[in-house]
Amino acid sequence: METMLTWLALGVVIAASPLPPGLHERSICVEGLRRSYLIHVPGTLAAAETWPVVLAFHGAGANARQMLRMSGLNEKADDSRFVVVYPEGTGVGPLKTFNGGGRGGAMAERDVDDVAFIHGLLDDLASLIPLDSCRVFATGISNGGMMCHRLAAEMPERIAAIAPVAGTLAVRLPPLPRGVPVMHFHGRSDGIVPWTGPNLMTPRFLTFLSVDATVAAWRQANGCPDGWTISEFENVARDGTLVRRHSSRPGRDGSEVILIDIEGGGHTWPGRPNLMIFLGKTTRDISANDLMWEFFERHPLPPPEASPP
Repeated sequence: METMLTWLALGVVIAASPLPPGLHERSICVEGLRRSYLIHVPGTLAAAETWPVVLAFHGAGANARQMLRMSGLNEKADDSRFVVVYPEGTGVGPLKTFNGGGRGGAMAERDVDDVAFIHGLLDDLASLIPLDSCRVFATGISNGGMMCHRLAAEMPERIAAIAPVAGTLAVRLPPLPRGVPVMHFHGRSDGIVPWTGPNLMTPRFLTFLSVDATVAAWRQANGCPDGWTISEFENVARDGTLVRRHSSRPGRDGSEVILIDIEGGGHTWPGRPNLMIFLGKTTRDISANDLMWEFFERHPLPPPEASPP
């Protein structure tokens, strides 16, 4: 019993019998709604270990299975040994969204609490796998990226770091109990979530910050000093994009804010095939999956202090 309590005090949750390798579907009830999610367990993980988790949120009008196929995160998880969880949004049929904030009209009337969903999901997941609660991270695209920002703002005690793609802040950042590391990917030619924020083409019921305002808000919240260190990735693909990395100096608790600035890039997942040409160009000079996992590995939550006996 003493050993179990020690592990729990260190932020490690141990499942009695972990899920076997493969893809699993799970559903839970949250505030009267049946919610579902997919879990990919790599065969490279050992039951005696604790397992890091990456939550991967789909965009508006998509679903968990589409996110799985589009992102290629399962392959990265197999290589780098982490679990990927694909939450499913709410909506009609296969066209789902998350309540990432900044919504009005009919979308707001549903008032779905997706933060409560993720709390419930993580509690459920801890009964299924040996979850390392200090290494729970979040990524997502578009509306799913906005959901990542919201989770970091509203449950920083459980989300160690985030890496949104093409989705900016759509909620106001409250005072945070710790610095939250953020790596944000965005294309300067994104026509869906424009770099400069909503424009004449944006539906009137959608509100979200510009990329510049998003990273400025996180730098202020994290207490990062002024100034960026800017570096340029090698332009090897010759695909009409140029990628720059803007890195802040460390803020509170060693947090950092990194902007992956994709000149010529559209509303796409860097390094992955883009089958929808209208979304714009996809850079092949970088892999979002590789960069975000390297970032996540540097930024686990600190282990909670053990309670005195």
